[in-house]
Amino acid sequence: MYLKYLLTCVILFSINTNSQIVEDAKNFRAADSLLKEPSFSVHKDNYFLTGVPINTAITRNTADVKYQVSFKLRLNSKPLWGGFFPYLMYTQKAFWDIYASSKPFSEINFNPGVALVRPFYLKGGRLTYGTVSLEHESNGRDSIYSRTWNMLAFSLKSQISPRWVVGLRGWIPIVDKEDNPYLTQYVGYGEASATYQIQPGRWSADILFRKGSGVMKYGSLQTQVNWRPYKNENYYLTLQWFVGYTESLIDYQEHRSMVRIGFTIKPENMGIF
Repeated sequence: MYLKYLLTCVILFSINTNSQIVEDAKNFRAADSLLKEPSFSVHKDNYFLTGVPINTAITRNTADVKYQVSFKLRLNSKPLWGGFFPYLMYTQKAFWDIYASSKPFSEINFNPGVALVRPFYLKGGRLTYGTVSLEHESNGRDSIYSRTWNMLAFSLKSQISPRWVVGLRGWIPIVDKEDNPYLTQYVGYGEASATYQIQPGRWSADILFRKGSGVMKYGSLQTQVNWRPYKNENYYLTLQWFVGYTESLIDYQEHRSMVRIGFTIKPENMGIF
């Protein structure tokens, strides 16, 4: 089963027959997009959101706060062999039952990883990142509450126009099936993302679709609209809707539909995946 997903990932990296993939060191213009960032920078969205369910009763125990902290560290200012840049990455996502009496954290997910990123241009000067990453995700708990899995992932992310950025990502999951029965069915084998600049510098919309392994089952959809109140500041007011599975690892088999609002700090540039 894994072979067909690995083959799909390989195809993603081989379809760029019209791409400017091979560039000598003096003309490696695509690398500038990574080098103009600080070596330590925002990886995925950093956000603090609060909201309520729309598929069940709204109570002190179903409303919550979700926040995420995510950053990456470029390990080298010069590309390695083949034009790849090495990165360390870390993302932490937490679910806080702030409205409950004792205000507990219901779940914290930890997602460290390492990646090799290859920037290049598609035909027409469309900046693209090809990434290979090895990642771990777990909730740091034990016994029946332990959730953990690893992945070898391959991704392509491209700015196909001044307003559109699209991405495809596939992975080979490595799961402890005793602690996480059927987790692969829920996390699936890949995801697709897109960002559209509704009003560049002010309004944008994001969508992230993850496909579970079932034909019509599982998977998830997350959409959000972002408004940037000040052009010189990199934070946004965000309205987010999540529906589906695996929003948190502890309840990966639970279908959720949540609407949340809050603020987000986004990567200054396209983001590596």
